[in-house]
Amino acid sequence: MHTTIEPGILYFGTPVVLISTVNEDGSFNLAPMSSAFWLGWRCVLGLGSASKTTQNMVRTGECVLNLPSADLAHMVDRLALTTGSNPVPERKVRRGYHFEPDKFGVSGFTATPAETVRAPLVRECPVRLEAVVETTHGLAGDDPALRGAISVIEVRIQRVHVDEQIVMEGQPNRIDPDKWRPLILSFQEFYGLGPKVHSSRLGTIPEALYRGPDIDRARAINQAVAAE
Repeated sequence: MHTTIEPGILYFGTPVVLISTVNEDGSFNLAPMSSAFWLGWRCVLGLGSASKTTQNMVRTGECVLNLPSADLAHMVDRLALTTGSNPVPERKVRRGYHFEPDKFGVSGFTATPAETVRAPLVRECPVRLEAVVETTHGLAGDDPALRGAISVIEVRIQRVHVDEQIVMEGQPNRIDPDKWRPLILSFQEFYGLGPKVHSSRLGTIPEALYRGPDIDRARAINQAVAAE
């Protein structure tokens, strides 16, 4: 039997992303989120327009998307209800957030230099993606109560760093889904990814057939950086 309900949120479960950015004074901000989806080497992020992360990304045009594994949940949770915005936006005040200028210190994560952006990598995360902002859009522009409150940000990945332990054996450019265990947020609670339940016909398609021009573009950027 099904029933009709009106849940306050529809967070059915997506991987957690730790977004690292650079503040105006050169210090670093680190924010957990899970409203993200991926297409090729592009990622679309849904963020509050008043958040420090959004402001930093719009101002600097860059970020790093760090994907924690399930065993890092306790560290990610230390960032919950913290914000780099001072004063704290009213919406976050009502939800119990407080200002925290040292996100890396309070969480225990370690900032390490990236190679193509100024925002830092999170050393402990098995996946770290250096990215630049391509476009920013508003969401729910038809609703006066929501207009301007949420930003949809498209970023383009230009360098991918992964832990060697999750790379597929014999396939140096593939991540092994049997080894990668992302941290999942489902209805505001943390979960891990379970074992594979069924083989997929999509898995018979060689991943190389999905390679797009963004990879060649990223390679050219990386070669230019290496030559400096």
